[in-house]
Amino acid sequence: MDFSAAQDAPDDTTHVVAVRGEIDIFTAPEFKAMIAGAIDTRKSFVIIDLTEATFIDSSSLGVLISAHRRLRLRDGRLIVATDVPAVRNTFKITGLDAVLEIVPTREAALLARAEDPPGAEAA
Repeated sequence: MDFSAAQDAPDDTTHVVAVRGEIDIFTAPEFKAMIAGAIDTRKSFVIIDLTEATFIDSSSLGVLISAHRRLRLRDGRLIVATDVPAVRNTFKITGLDAVLEIVPTREAALLARAEDPPGAEAA
């Protein structure tokens, strides 16, 4: 099982959780704890960098949906960064590509955050 995660706070409103490897039933609790910690610090933007993730399963998708809902309740945003075909395909097959904000890179996520402040998009 290949999984590692790192966190970064590039500014006062943004928190990044970057994952390398597989997010599955065994690693999802750590993934969830990192995201929940970011939300609990009252950050407006949480960026999930999956550009080095190789696999995500339904447990990790549940974590992302929950985080998305929690952030939306207080006009925050969850932005997922990935250009990995297997990961993007999982979002597409489940229809979550229409629910979650997905961009190809961490840099694109940071730009999207800057272009569209929390609460500006329709619910």
